[in-house]
Amino acid sequence: MFEEFYKNRLLFGDPAEPNVVAVEVASDSEVEIFRRTDGKLGRERRPLNLFLLLADLSLLKGFSAPHETVQLAGDFTFRYMARFPGLAALEKAKRHLRKATGKAPNAPEAPYFVLSDPVEQYLMLTAVTNFIGMEFSQLRRLQLDIETYISAGFEFPNPERPGDRIVAIAIRDSTGFERVISGREFDERAMLEEMVRILLERDPDVIEGHNLFRFDLPYIEHRARRCGVKLALGRDGRLLDVRPSRLQIGERAISYRRYNIYGRNIIDTWVLSQLYDLSNRELEGFGLKELARHFNLAAPDREYIDASKVSHYFDHEPETLFRYALDDVRETAALAEVLCGSYFAQAQIFPYSYQTVTVRGNATKIDALLMRSYLHAGHSIPLAGPTMLVGGGFTEIRRLGVAHGVLHCDVTSLYPSLMLHYRQGPANDPLGIFLALLRDLTELRVKAKTMARELTGQRRHYVQALQQTFKILINSFYGYLGFSLGHFNDFAQANQVTARGRDLVRSLVAELEARKADVIEVDTDGIYFVAPFPLEDQAAEVQLLRALSLLMPEGVRLEIDGRYAAMFSYKMKNYVLLDASGQITVRGSSLRSRGLERFQRTVMAQLFRMLLTNRRDEIEALFESFRQALVHHELDVRDLAKTETLGDSPEVYRDKVGAKRRNVSAAYELALRSGRPYSAGDQISYYVAGSAAKPKVSSAARLLADYDPAHPDENVTYYLGKLNELHAKFKPYIEREGLFAADVLTKDAEPEQEEIFAEREA
Repeated sequence: MFEEFYKNRLLFGDPAEPNVVAVEVASDSEVEIFRRTDGKLGRERRPLNLFLLLADLSLLKGFSAPHETVQLAGDFTFRYMARFPGLAALEKAKRHLRKATGKAPNAPEAPYFVLSDPVEQYLMLTAVTNFIGMEFSQLRRLQLDIETYISAGFEFPNPERPGDRIVAIAIRDSTGFERVISGREFDERAMLEEMVRILLERDPDVIEGHNLFRFDLPYIEHRARRCGVKLALGRDGRLLDVRPSRLQIGERAISYRRYNIYGRNIIDTWVLSQLYDLSNRELEGFGLKELARHFNLAAPDREYIDASKVSHYFDHEPETLFRYALDDVRETAALAEVLCGSYFAQAQIFPYSYQTVTVRGNATKIDALLMRSYLHAGHSIPLAGPTMLVGGGFTEIRRLGVAHGVLHCDVTSLYPSLMLHYRQGPANDPLGIFLALLRDLTELRVKAKTMARELTGQRRHYVQALQQTFKILINSFYGYLGFSLGHFNDFAQANQVTARGRDLVRSLVAELEARKADVIEVDTDGIYFVAPFPLEDQAAEVQLLRALSLLMPEGVRLEIDGRYAAMFSYKMKNYVLLDASGQITVRGSSLRSRGLERFQRTVMAQLFRMLLTNRRDEIEALFESFRQALVHHELDVRDLAKTETLGDSPEVYRDKVGAKRRNVSAAYELALRSGRPYSAGDQISYYVAGSAAKPKVSSAARLLADYDPAHPDENVTYYLGKLNELHAKFKPYIEREGLFAADVLTKDAEPEQEEIFAEREA
């Protein structure tokens, strides 16, 4: 039924290559293709054809390994393709070119280009993609989770610590199989061997887990090495493969160990939740339990335990621990179904493995689509164009404080709509692939949304994921124009698009204000404003939308995509929304900083609700109740604590501080003072003790595990100071009722609205 999509060869892979679940390099000259058809796994080997692109054939002068060259059409920089029968020949060519040109592969302005992943090369040349003709439910998925014993005196597990070990391995799969490998029944070596046996027997296409890359798999790898167990998890008995990698999520670069299993994909729902939050900005945390509650996935009878007490449960209540572990993999399976749909659809489109498509950026994916189309047309590929500054969208904060009866007006896919309307594609795209892809994605998204309304069950879920994928890609095309590594980028066009966008948004703001709407915030995501009529007046809303739409070019659509009982505007892109059902949504890093202690987040959550529900007169009592709780040691010390992960060993940290290459850190100082063998990767939770108003935190910090509730020593003065700073930050909004002009705070010389808290000690 999905032929409507698959026949679009610009987007989807070859429909004659259905049911592919994995493609792997099997040998120097072969790939192995795995297919799942009617539940059964098939395997096929084919020649591994590899390639690189050249600006000049003379670059291969003197190169003798087997290869063939093809001249490509057009006059772009990379006018020649050299093809190789295997990995050894390609690697020899790369060494030759590096020596001949003095430039590394893919260095800026290098006269040759090569994709680093041989599987990507194969998929790009053949147009094979994953999962064509399949639904998500047809994958054989397996979930994995471990529970670990922690040596006495430590709070968090470390696989290099001799006394730590795996005490439970929970496994389930999409056929209904469930098993907990018990540390009461097996020693650690036997547990790991049983895990390998089960994984090979269940033969999953995909292994899913929460924080697999940063915890479960590294821990399993270390303990297997210690126990002498070979992690031969591949479909041909190959060992688990690993390499260091980095993942860019917004402004953050996350280092992790990337694991690969021959013939299988590994999906980490912790990574996917980070990517989800990048665009949705609604998650309060990334722990499995938090996510399960957020997405309403937690079963009513789900077993919960204090994760810091796994050792206690293993020693005294093992069955409770094993039920907890099994519930973890059940929730992981449910979470993957929520988060994986879009990536499953993307694996049908892009020349990447399912695992790879989850960690590649959208601009890189679009570049791959363009390159695949040009190579299949036998056309040359341009060198990435020069970078230049690109003007942003029109953003402005006009009102601060609390508003009631707020609408959010969204210009649906503003930049893509403008690009299609004004035919603004890259100048170096003579085949017109960029705009053709954008147009097709837009049309197919409309079809997918229509189909989703008519379908039920898994098929409806798939089509919804497909239309969400189309939406994500559509909104990434503008960003591609300003992508410095994009072969078809065009910064000048990007500037023209944003200039038109700014003009349109300004015209919308002017029209809204002319109609007596109170505009709160404007950015490229839309406009928040107080409606000049009651929210329940749908006729007035339709009339307003019609008037605004007259200002838009053909094809550019407006919609009211949010209606809110109240909104708290704190600063640009930092606000709190209250919908008609009473649900509160917090947006912006200044209001959702995970660096705050838990008691501060609790205060803020209650403060926001009071502001939004006209209970301003209760706010002072809220702060006073927390002041009294602090003074009388009534808050749980965990509400005051911070947890940090050691990136270096304490010894390396000490050397860096001595060389003045980093600042003093409370967590590391505690590790050094403890006398315990802490290592990189260990986590330390601490609170601040003493009585000084402005303590040196690195000296005053105490291990959370050492806290004695019978003799409380938390620094009440210090934490009261933090509470008072929090009060001071929100005081202008507490004292002023309703909305006020954004420049009022500056005129009144109020504190600047930076991050709500920064640690006092550098």
